[in-house]
Amino acid sequence: MISATPTQGKIRVVVAKPGLDGHDRGAKIIARALRDAGMEVIYTGLHQTPEQIVETVIQEDADAVGLSILSGAHMTLVPRIVELLRGQGIDDVLVTVGGTIPRDDIPHLKGLGVAEVFGPGAPTASIVSFLRENAGTAGG
Repeated sequence: MISATPTQGKIRVVVAKPGLDGHDRGAKIIARALRDAGMEVIYTGLHQTPEQIVETVIQEDADAVGLSILSGAHMTLVPRIVELLRGQGIDDVLVTVGGTIPRDDIPHLKGLGVAEVFGPGAPTASIVSFLRENAGTAGG
């Protein structure tokens, strides 16, 4: 099982930019905020495939993955990432999504197992608090 609670050490978070979205300023801001909060952050860079993201989650023994999507492809990319995680037997990694996600799509994403969706302007303190409270307790 891939899981580490805050009492076992730092929360490990993969911050990923799936798909062809070329804008990563927000992802870098989040990565910095998480690092400043004492978390270990692995930033995958731009243009990652779902398979690459899941492989990074596995290799880095991550507690959480934050997917940053501005391209509108969230209804294709997020389900594929969740499917690949489950296919590897990983159901304890907290999956979050940030970016320009229409409100109408949020219930569907949460139904897939996404723990939280953070829209534009979400305070970094809220994201940090959410991860501190929930990383290591995900359960699909």
